[in-house]
Parts: sequence; C-alpha cells; structure tokens
Amino acid sequence: MRLILLAAVLGGLFCTCAIADDDISKVNGSIRVDDGRTVGDLDTVNGSIQLGDNARADGIDTVNGSVEIGSGASATSAETVNGRIGLGERARIAQGVKTVNGAITLATGSDVSGKVSNVNGAIRLEGAHVGGGIETVSGDIEVGAGSRVEGGIRVEKPNGWFNPSSKPPRIVIGPDAVVEGTLDFRREVELHVSDRATVGTIEGATAKRFSGPTP
Repeated sequence: MRLILLAAVLGGLFCTCAIADDDISKVNGSIRVDDGRTVGDLDTVNGSIQLGDNARADGIDTVNGSVEIGSGASATSAETVNGRIGLGERARIAQGVKTVNGAITLATGSDVSGKVSNVNGAIRLEGAHVGGGIETVSGDIEVGAGSRVEGGIRVEKPNGWFNPSSKPPRIVIGPDAVVEGTLDFRREVELHVSDRATVGTIEGATAKRFSGPTP
C-alpha cells in the first residue's frame, strides 16, 4: 500500500514538472517553437518569438522583439512592446493581440477573439476576424476585403507625453468588410469606406465612400 501511495505521489510530481517544462522563458534571446509542437507560456525580454505552423501555445510575451504566429497555429494571447505581430493564415488567438510600437497583420482566415490594439504602427486585416474591437492612437488601419470586426474601432486622442505624427491616421474599410459597433475617432483621421462595406455608427469623422478594391 505504501509503495502504491509513493508511486502516485512521484507520478504527480513528474506530471507537474512536465507541465512546467512546457513553458519557455528567456531574458536575452529569441524563441522558436517547431511546427506542430504544443507548449505553455513563451516569454522573453530581448528577442523575437516565432510559433511554427499548427503549433499551440499559451501566453506569448516579449518586450523588444517581434511575434510571428504560423499558419494554423493558436495561442491564448500575444503581446510585445517594441515589435510587430503577425498572424499567419487560419491562426487563432483566444484573447487579445497588443503591441505599443509595431504593426499588426492578420492574414486570411485568422481570428482574434479579443481586442487588437497598438499605439504606433499600421493594423491590417486580410479577410480576418476580430471579436473585441480595434484600438490605436497613431496607426493606420485597413479592414481588408471580407474582414469582420466586432466591437467597433477606436482611434484615441494622444496623451500629453506622446507626440504623434502630424499626418492623420488613414482608416480604410474594404469591400464586403463588416465593422459592428461604433467607429469612434477622438482625433482627426482620413476615413475611407467601401460602398460595399457595412459599418456601425461613425463618430468624429466623415466617411469618404469609394468603389472598387481600394480608395
């Protein structure tokens, strides 16, 4: 009986260690997860993070570096401070995608259940879905053809510490794109909306309608 209990305890410890080992954490250096692999949290300070095609991860977090999520891959969240974030085709993020200084690109069929946000850098959706809205301060936004955004779009007014480019952000809502919720512009923007797009209430800007694939 004692041997059975001891084996059970040791087995539990072994499982805990195996789970912990799935997390990958660094201070200096990039992280790459091979195609099809399943891991835990990915965390570095100075380095990029690349999640291979069809791979799985929990939180993805870096400070100085880009985040690349491969085709068919999935993660709980993806964040960086200085760097771009790119989602491959059919990639899935269960929560949000966030960067401060960097572009965000969502390829065809990719899906972010939460919010997509940054301060500086273009945000581009290519036939993708965002469930929690899009927010920026100084970045251009393109909701490409066939994309869908729930939760609206917000362009914030810069705070006192932040001096944005004098050029207004350019917002484009492409053909057959849908933006549900309010398009809330708290600073000057250049807004272009396809005559085949469906959008919610627009506040703080006047839309320029266009036909064809681009304005």
